[in-house]
Amino acid sequence: MQIEKHTFLVAGGGSGLGAATAARLVSEGANVVIADLNDAGGWVAKQFGDQGRFIHADVTDEAQVQAAVDLCASAFGAIHGAINCAGIAPGERVVGKTGPHALASFQRAVNINLVGTFNVIRLAAHRMSTQPAAPSGERGVIINTSSVASFEGQIGQAAYAASKAGVNGMTLPIARELARFGIRVVTIAPGIFDTPMLQGMSEEIRAS
Repeated sequence: MQIEKHTFLVAGGGSGLGAATAARLVSEGANVVIADLNDAGGWVAKQFGDQGRFIHADVTDEAQVQAAVDLCASAFGAIHGAINCAGIAPGERVVGKTGPHALASFQRAVNINLVGTFNVIRLAAHRMSTQPAAPSGERGVIINTSSVASFEGQIGQAAYAASKAGVNGMTLPIARELARFGIRVVTIAPGIFDTPMLQGMSEEIRAS
């Protein structure tokens, strides 16, 4: 895909991998809309001048994600790519010193990392499907962020690994479905690197 003069929605673009992704896209001539609960995303977007916008958004909230997709169109004319970097990485044992793994924390990880990713995919893909195709037939690309933990998780990563494995599992069927619109869907599985997400983990999890 041509990056220059195209517009990308970066969910979770306020810090870490998302912020670095947004900066790289802008350096290649793209426009970016950063959607994040972290208001630091507004500072990041300001560094991009006319090429950047920020919207406070929770990826699990349908109306807020729709507003982010709409902002891509209203600010820059269209949305050509959606990059899912929003997520959390809780560290908790299934059987810990104080009792069993909290069900609420497991559900929260799945809701943000898996359901939130799907929410961005479905709303961004719908908008892309209504836009004119490029001469190549392409209308857009969606890039999801999984993790190496989805294949080889460590102790304390049950919730995180399960949520990211779900992202892996839905990628192929969604890619097959959206191919008819000229929308590509891929997922990357990074290893560990120093981001606010990693810094928020316990020392035990980080050491593992």
